Amino acid sequence: MAKRDFYEILGVAKNSSEEEIKKAYRRLAMKYHPDRNPDSKDSEEKFKEVKEAYEMLTNPEKREAYDRYGHAGVDPNMGGGGGAGGFADSFGDIFGDIFGGGRGRGAGPQVYRGADLRYNLEITLEQAAHGFDTTIRVPSWDKCDTCHGSGAKPGTSPSTCTTCAGHGQVRMQQGFFSIQQTCPKCHGSGKVITDPCQPCGGAGRIKRNKTLEVKIPVGIDNGMRIRSSGNGEPGTNGGPPGDLYVEIHIKPHPVFQREGDDLHCIMPISFAKAALGGEIEVPTLGGKVSFTIPEGTQSGKTFRLKGKGIKGVRSGFAGDLFCHVEIETPVKLTDKQKELLREFEKSTTEGGAKHSPQSKTWKDKVKDFFE
Repeated sequence: MAKRDFYEILGVAKNSSEEEIKKAYRRLAMKYHPDRNPDSKDSEEKFKEVKEAYEMLTNPEKREAYDRYGHAGVDPNMGGGGGAGGFADSFGDIFGDIFGGGRGRGAGPQVYRGADLRYNLEITLEQAAHGFDTTIRVPSWDKCDTCHGSGAKPGTSPSTCTTCAGHGQVRMQQGFFSIQQTCPKCHGSGKVITDPCQPCGGAGRIKRNKTLEVKIPVGIDNGMRIRSSGNGEPGTNGGPPGDLYVEIHIKPHPVFQREGDDLHCIMPISFAKAALGGEIEVPTLGGKVSFTIPEGTQSGKTFRLKGKGIKGVRSGFAGDLFCHVEIETPVKLTDKQKELLREFEKSTTEGGAKHSPQSKTWKDKVKDFFE
């Protein structure tokens, strides 16, 4: 089968620049890469085809010969990656910035960012509503004062790792790919400590607790996190430290339940107050407030107090407070109180449905159901 034109394979014009060829190769190599298309023989063949076209057209001498004589002007065996550097180097060069690699054989030890940490902070609903400043103590790793971070016993120094020659990485050839991985002996540091420092055990750092100041913003909600930059675990081989995330957990409140920026509370009132109406006091996070309930208020009725909720972290105004009426049935009545209630019940029954409209409606529905 005749080989396809290299420019056609990459989808570029014959006068394309090297940068345009590189961009085309990056796009197609990502598309047909075997890791993205497992068990696809067609993708594997296309990937090899794209790679060969790229290697030919980015080599000035090979490109000139190909432009003049076509496939006859270049040795087809060169497409297999047998030249200097090979496939692994060309793949690493062009994709290094994408996959975070790009380290050549002469690269130093790998630098890793420290891990992020989480601290669970339990606060009250009032603290969440108003905000406050607090301090927390978190575990931290500091440089060892004895070895000054080297990990080696004073008077000695780490030696260069013989497995990776101080690079922190080793290459392993596995068929079509050349894989670069962390050195198993020095774990990426490039150094081996033969006589470790006793206080830190060769780690070069000691665990201590440190105190941090944390500002809890007004209106923070349960599960939200506050980021403290650079207060996570330290990096490896000089890498940057991670971050500390303070996760907020709000304690259950005896009166209020929070839903977003709104608050809800159960408001028990007496039977007489519900029947006659009148002024009642309800608590809010800002103090007590009074409002009037109408005559004949039923259990389950909800009253909304605008602006008496919580002003959220991202809100321009406070939420509302919803008071849910719950009529309390009197207990442990005296004989006199029971007699008065019997007389009251008799008078309302004789008065007809006008005193109990909900009962009348319910009875009618039950009647209709059975009929």
